[in-house]
Amino acid sequence: MSRNTEKNIKKHNDKLHKAQSKVKSAEIARKEKLKQIVKKFNADASSSES
Repeated sequence: MSRNTEKNIKKHNDKLHKAQSKVKSAEIARKEKLKQIVKKFNADASSSES
């Protein structure tokens, strides 16, 4: 009576991959937000110099 059945393994892997994709998408969102902040900062800095 093994608990490592195909069904349980699939359920675990699906849960794991969902968590990993959530982390990955959060990281991508942070990078996009940082790009926007940098772009805005650079635009403000160049307009204040002129």
